[in-house]
Amino acid sequence: MPETNAQPQTPAHAGVAASRGGRVDLDALLAPLWQWLEADSAILGRYEPDGTATFLINWRREGIAASVAGAVALGGKNLVTLVAETGRPARIDDYADASGPIGEISRHAGNRSGVATPIEIKGRLWGVLAAASVSESGLPADTQSRLAGVAQLVAIAIANAEDVAALEREQSALRRVATLIAQGVAQEQLFAAVTEEAGRLLGAASVHLGRYEPDDAVTVLGAWGAERLLLDVGMRMPLGGHNITTLVAQTGRSARVDDYGQSPHLIDGLAIERRAQAAVGEPIVVEARVWGLLVALTDGQGELPQDAGQRLASFTELIAVAIANADSRASQARLADEQAALRRVATLVAQGVAQEQLFAAVTEEAGRLLGVTWVHLGRYNPDNTTTAVGSWGTRPVLMDVGTTVALGGNNLATIIAQTAAAAKLASGGQTDSELDRLWRPGGLESAVGEPILVEGGLWGWISAATAVGTPLPPGTTERLASFAELVATAIANAEGRRELNASRARIVAAADEARQRIERDLHDGAQQDLVHAVIGLKLALRGLRNGDAGATEMVAEALRHAEDATADLRELAHGILPAVLTSGGLRAGSQSLVSRLSLPVRTEVTDQRFPAAIEATGYFVMSEALTNVAKHADATGATISAEVEGDQLKVEVADDGVGGARVGPARGLGGLQDRVAAMGGRLEVVSPPGRGTMVRAWLPAASSP
Repeated sequence: MPETNAQPQTPAHAGVAASRGGRVDLDALLAPLWQWLEADSAILGRYEPDGTATFLINWRREGIAASVAGAVALGGKNLVTLVAETGRPARIDDYADASGPIGEISRHAGNRSGVATPIEIKGRLWGVLAAASVSESGLPADTQSRLAGVAQLVAIAIANAEDVAALEREQSALRRVATLIAQGVAQEQLFAAVTEEAGRLLGAASVHLGRYEPDDAVTVLGAWGAERLLLDVGMRMPLGGHNITTLVAQTGRSARVDDYGQSPHLIDGLAIERRAQAAVGEPIVVEARVWGLLVALTDGQGELPQDAGQRLASFTELIAVAIANADSRASQARLADEQAALRRVATLVAQGVAQEQLFAAVTEEAGRLLGVTWVHLGRYNPDNTTTAVGSWGTRPVLMDVGTTVALGGNNLATIIAQTAAAAKLASGGQTDSELDRLWRPGGLESAVGEPILVEGGLWGWISAATAVGTPLPPGTTERLASFAELVATAIANAEGRRELNASRARIVAAADEARQRIERDLHDGAQQDLVHAVIGLKLALRGLRNGDAGATEMVAEALRHAEDATADLRELAHGILPAVLTSGGLRAGSQSLVSRLSLPVRTEVTDQRFPAAIEATGYFVMSEALTNVAKHADATGATISAEVEGDQLKVEVADDGVGGARVGPARGLGGLQDRVAAMGGRLEVVSPPGRGTMVRAWLPAASSP
């Protein structure tokens, strides 16, 4: 009998498990050890979940009958059952009272005594190693310790083999998922495959994949269960309670719950109702944000591996890549759709279509692009009301085109009118305003609105809204702003075209009026005087021929008419363009204007020369303003100034009269405004009642005429 040691030494060549490809060759491992045990027989058994033991090796000396083989039920008094029940080594010195199926087999095999030791792998009872003797002297005293050493070798070999096998299974599962991602399968198919692969790999009761929503909820997108599901695909639940879903959302890290307890929250209640015991969850992080989670659960019949979180993380990394790729493709598609929609609207803007057609196109294009229920476009009115000028919806619209309602309450139109900024509402208004009453019956879930700003002023608003149960798609506000800008451009263009056409019409009318005035003044003034002068001279010539004494008086009368005609022509010329302006510039022209007034006028006019058209426009600003002073202002004095500021010529005419002057298309100042605008300048008239009038024009200045 070999020497007994406290720490028995096994043969050197048995120190390494013979394992290949996740499988261990136990026969090769144990073959040199059986004789060393000095036993008559030995068995290696694995415990099964169904209360049986499967005997993988049954060794015996030559001539010794086999004891057990295959799968045998536990129970009774025998070494295999004792180890299974206690998890500790066991010894039987007399098989006479052995019982149970395994005890009966051992007794019939002639065994008189035996020892057994558990085989533990990663903290769990995997199986049993037992040795027996048929001799009356029994087993050597150190058999127990020797058997324990052999069991350690077996445990190491099996653990290594299981690790290799688990790694191979994990890599195979990940490869299958990666293949689906590379094939670009639909997310529904991918999520179903991921949950099943993870569930089978971990031996979980169920696995779920969820996406976190902006409103603190989670939506189940993938689910798998060995027998039943905890949550169904499509379920949407609020976060809260003590559960994996909420913990991962709150921390952004992996989490583990070993007992769901009695939390009253919906998710916890479902877990308790459907007998979920423990769970492990890993976040799905897409572009630095927690997009969702992958969670594996047990139902009390098993337990998750200690490294379950790490193994789930391998799947979440693949999912994150797939989602990021899908988001990128979707983003590119959305961008292409958005650009196409904006191009169609921009084309209508460039074509100058009627506003009714444009507004209808804008609301429809925006609604279909954004995937919302309604889009409305409104114009603000001076009387604190708003009018719907465009409406589109997959349901009956909330405001028909042409509907005019008073502002007020808690609604987008009113909020934008008050702030001139983008706004968002989570639900319909809760006040009793006219707008809220109009929108509330439509079942509004949420809405966003953008102001429409035309040349710095608030013209109107555009809103996108969804019905109850449908959240707004991400990015709705930003994409709606693009349509608001196009609408603003279209309105500005339309108003610019209308103003241009009106200005052209006023210029034509002013030219016609000026021509008619010149014709009238010539006819009623100089022309009449010249006719009278010609007639007088003819009569004087006849009188001179006849020796008429009154001929001299006739010549004098004709001369007076000629002088009057000259004065009339000079006056008429002053209204067109005086020669002194051409020769002397604005300073000389202003002095010519002032010389004709009885009102005291102070002048501060630069002697710098400018292009003829600019000088003529500046002159007419002075002339028209002084004409208004003389005719309407009832002023005691006036001031004329002209100076260069930067790249502009500023011309000002101010008086201390009664004020109240207005610019209108039928007034002289209106025509003056058109002329200044035609030169690329602008005109400003400030005329508060009782405080005089200031006419100021800015014209582009050049360094030389």
